Amino acid sequence: MPESETVRTALRFVNEINRHDVDSVLALVSDDHLHVDALGRELRGRERLREAWAECFREFPDYHLGVKEWFQNGRVVGLFGIASGTRATEPGDGPERRWQVPAAWRLVVRDQQIVHWQEYVDGEAARRGRPAPPSA
Repeated sequence: MPESETVRTALRFVNEINRHDVDSVLALVSDDHLHVDALGRELRGRERLREAWAECFREFPDYHLGVKEWFQNGRVVGLFGIASGTRATEPGDGPERRWQVPAAWRLVVRDQQIVHWQEYVDGEAARRGRPAPPSA
């Protein structure tokens, strides 16, 4: 099934996240964008989002969203896959910790911008450095 413009916008957003380009991520969000994390905490406003994404990329320098499949219902896109990365450590903390967890994201797209981004990711597993499963 061909991708719609709505799905392409959602996937462009993920691509910019994977490139760790905060300015490009923010260029794809609407002025009234709402970010909701897996615990239900909400962030609004580009400057708060700028700080949050910059902190995410500092804490997880190789943060990556691997989308395996997606579904669309009107302006809503559901993405499903894997979130992975390495948790940065402070000097003396020991080795960096790799992690990989199943993840899902819900996006609402309007006029080729992300209005709502909600993530369903076990952030605590990432912070603890849950190891990635062995490769098949």
